[in-house]
Amino acid sequence: MPKHIIEPTPDNEALYEELGALDHNGQNITAAIIKERPLTVFLNSREIVTLMTIGDHPHLLAVGYLLNQNMLTSTSDITDIDYEEDIETIVVRTTTETNFEQKLKRKIQTSGCGQGTIFGDLISDIDKVKLSANSRIKTSTLYPLLKTINQTPRLYLKTGAIHGCVLCKGEEPLLYMEDVGRHNAVDKIAGYMALNKIDPNDKYFYTTGRLTSEMVIKTVKMKIPILISRSGFTAWAVALAKQANLTLIGRARGKRFLALSGFERLEYDDKTETVNLINDDNNKQILFEANS
Repeated sequence: MPKHIIEPTPDNEALYEELGALDHNGQNITAAIIKERPLTVFLNSREIVTLMTIGDHPHLLAVGYLLNQNMLTSTSDITDIDYEEDIETIVVRTTTETNFEQKLKRKIQTSGCGQGTIFGDLISDIDKVKLSANSRIKTSTLYPLLKTINQTPRLYLKTGAIHGCVLCKGEEPLLYMEDVGRHNAVDKIAGYMALNKIDPNDKYFYTTGRLTSEMVIKTVKMKIPILISRSGFTAWAVALAKQANLTLIGRARGKRFLALSGFERLEYDDKTETVNLINDDNNKQILFEANS
């Protein structure tokens, strides 16, 4: 199993609790239940949001959230990050005050779990982001990557009720974050990438959750050119991915997947594979299935 920079911590007892339960046979058992706790994020003296989270990596979550909401433009302006665990509050301090009142008035509630929100100007900003045209993903790379992700010990297997997101390069998962909402897991990765100045151009992003508009926007905001999920798509997510020329791969399980945009980054280098190209007047998609 490859060594992640950050990996799930299924044995961290601070993230779950054991409760008595009855199983389907009426037997008394002990069940591991994920903990959910609030984290109130301040930007300087202004309260921004209270996120429901499992509580790990609060610094990364706060910074990633503020970056993905356009409340921070870079981490270079951050002077300090203060986390007070006893009052479940984190304060991100910057060199100057930030004017975001108009953004707060324009916020749109999305289909993300919990407190996921985006702002109207994030959608218009998609056209300004140029994703790497040189990035490629080979099918011979994708399959072992999916296998490695699926075999990684994770909190989901112990508790359920949790999403995972993974930053990957080649066949290797680099950052594997879990949280009660997939948007939180994304923001933790965004925070780490920004604070550690990780180059996004040769990376892929994997999520266990469905591919919604929010997931596409955040991936584009992080400038990652390839987004992969084992789940399906929403129509708006596909439209935004095409607008940004993001490679969008869903229903990725085993040696099957469905690609709906950014086809030029896909390289079919497995000789056993069969590729069906489906065209109609309004859409274009690639359905891939490898021969077994």
